[in-house]
Amino acid sequence: MTKHDTRKRGRAGEDQAAALLLEHGLEILDRNVTRAGAEIDLIARDGETIVFIEVRSRADDLRGHPFETVDARKQSRLRRGATGWLVSQDLWDRVAVRFDVVALVGDDIEWLKNAF
Repeated sequence: MTKHDTRKRGRAGEDQAAALLLEHGLEILDRNVTRAGAEIDLIARDGETIVFIEVRSRADDLRGHPFETVDARKQSRLRRGATGWLVSQDLWDRVAVRFDVVALVGDDIEWLKNAF
């Protein structure tokens, strides 16, 4: 699979994840945000909580489930990026936050709230 194909699949996965979140009443605030050297796929509001969402997709799970790819290093990067976004929006220490992961394997989609 070429880099273009991977990027295209990633974008399609983010679109599917955003649709799922919208169906469950979340408001999408931002997409593909880079702060402090970290990219955040989706940022949403769930009531009074700001939710930072990592979207992981794979064609199959032969090399493991996409949830398994959000390791401690990736979590640290996401926290750093989220901190940067919250500060830039003047929301630091003003809102509750949550980190979710949406995984797509083929046509299946799973949403893990409070992933870390």
